[in-house]
Amino acid sequence: MQKDTRHFIDGEWVDRPNAQLIDVTNPADEEVFGQIAAGTQEDVNLAVTAARRAFDSFSQTSPEERLALLEKICALLEERSEELAQAIVKEMGATITFARAGQVVFGIEHVKAAIDVLKDFQFQEVIHGITHRKEAAGVVGMITPWNWPLYQITAKVAPAIAAGCTMVLKPSEMSPFTANIFAQVMQDAGVPKGVFNLVHGTGDVVGQALSSHPQIDMVSFTGSTRAGILVAQAAAPTVKRVTQELGGKSPNIILDDADFADVVPKGVLGSMRNCGQSCAAPTRMLVPRSRLAEVEELAAQAAATVLVTDPLDDSAVLGPLANAPQFAKVQDLIQAGIDEGAKLIAGGVGRPQGLNRGFYVRPTVFSEVTPEMRIAQEEIFGPVLSIQPYEDEEDAIRIANETVYGLSSHVQSSDIERARRVAGRIRAGQVHINYPAWSRHAAFGGYKMSGNGREYGYYAVEEYCEVKAILGY
Repeated sequence: MQKDTRHFIDGEWVDRPNAQLIDVTNPADEEVFGQIAAGTQEDVNLAVTAARRAFDSFSQTSPEERLALLEKICALLEERSEELAQAIVKEMGATITFARAGQVVFGIEHVKAAIDVLKDFQFQEVIHGITHRKEAAGVVGMITPWNWPLYQITAKVAPAIAAGCTMVLKPSEMSPFTANIFAQVMQDAGVPKGVFNLVHGTGDVVGQALSSHPQIDMVSFTGSTRAGILVAQAAAPTVKRVTQELGGKSPNIILDDADFADVVPKGVLGSMRNCGQSCAAPTRMLVPRSRLAEVEELAAQAAATVLVTDPLDDSAVLGPLANAPQFAKVQDLIQAGIDEGAKLIAGGVGRPQGLNRGFYVRPTVFSEVTPEMRIAQEEIFGPVLSIQPYEDEEDAIRIANETVYGLSSHVQSSDIERARRVAGRIRAGQVHINYPAWSRHAAFGGYKMSGNGREYGYYAVEEYCEVKAILGY
């Protein structure tokens, strides 16, 4: 049993051996393999006090000092990359190949992005004769989810350090051990006491305490839209800044001039990356109605190639979903798709053949999905793709925008100018044309109920700054 009852507060590991314990389950076998201590309001108070005390000095450090600190953090994360990958597999079920090449690598990329930005970030500019300073926003409460345990932490911590903020992190209680490795890296890198603090626990206790705390200046939250609303409500009485990266229901518009044999299989696999547990996953494939049968055949063939098995098997494409509640939710929505009349062309309810234990889901593809169906509107967060036919380009754009979400989107076309024209009309924070490579510098965030604020690269550092205008001679 991997039992760790510590929090990381004011540069030290603080043990809470008598605290209430939270079980951590391996999704591949449904066995409890670890326990952590549930943090309390008192733990949060101690962490916030430490961060507040550290802010005055850390916010005045030079960009060069913070740059050197980020470079140490980056190097130590790279040294511990295999340990991080193994922890991610055990906690949330990502395959070992994806944990190594995706989860950990992309997480480290966020630190590299902050390093890139900090090298030439302008903390002071004169605009129309007025001096404008970008100063650290203050003490930041950070709440991160279970689906990308390292990636979501570094996407917040690295730019906050670059800006000169101090912070208290609450990682998901379902994937806490990756966060502990990260906290050890912060200590080993020589991060000054109080700059980075970690308190484990549940959202209704630790998350609530951070969101409502009067000494927290800003909350950065990534998670479900439902939880994001609760965070914003808790933060409102203290009028703190709240940035939110929430749910998504991203469209993938395949225009009629695209190479269907190429883009349809890529779209199927893209929607199921990380077992579909990505808020930006392109889970709605919009295709010309006249070519629906062709798309169905290509999509079914692609889904059949997705091997679901033990995540430690190097041949696995998908492992299990991360936890029992998510497994139950995905099964319910697959059944809803069937009950509402969508055409099932791959997968379905239940586990894949031969897997009787673990939160494994069959890679599932529906066709003839209509906008009013639950699977077209709700974020499923599993390996489930909905194919929606459209009549023409205008209809495709209408369907793409016909959800409460607006996080990410895709457009496929052989005509780049046409693709860009369509991209300009999609209400989403990102548009990917013809499956470009992921970039650590592409601003990420949502329209509508997908949240507010931006992460990654330059815009992430700017997000952790307040702007001060200085007038007079």
